[in-house]
Amino acid sequence: MSEGLDVIIIDDDKNLCIVTAETIKRFYVWGDVISFTKFDEAIAYCFSQESSIAIFILDVFLGEQSGFAFLDGIKEKFTSAPQDTIVITGNASEDVVNMCVASDVTYLLEKPVKPYELQLAVRAIVAKYMKFARKVLHDPNFAEVVAKFEPAGLAGGTG
Repeated sequence: MSEGLDVIIIDDDKNLCIVTAETIKRFYVWGDVISFTKFDEAIAYCFSQESSIAIFILDVFLGEQSGFAFLDGIKEKFTSAPQDTIVITGNASEDVVNMCVASDVTYLLEKPVKPYELQLAVRAIVAKYMKFARKVLHDPNFAEVVAKFEPAGLAGGTG
């Protein structure tokens, strides 16, 4: 991952991964755009990264797995992943919508995805991080409070 907010695309259809990545690269400047067609490779990549935030674009069905199983697989490290995820499906059935709601995913796009729909969803996720970064930069008291937080499991105490 880069030093920025990366976009990770996971779709078992290689051509859709390429098209989605190319679409995002036309407007995305806040990090790298990485795509995977294999569920296990994507999980391994995520756990190998230092950062624990990213934007995820997931197909509902990933071969024998699902985008929701992917979220379950990374939730230990990427705790905000559901809120930072855009799910893409060929059919936004009631079951898919219910899975999004149960998984705390609020962005659902139906194929064929229009480029502006994808851009608006990605930018909405980026906006919350930009707002947070601005607050840290411009509010010394808030920055001091944030600096006191330690990632879960990394505290040096014997608690």
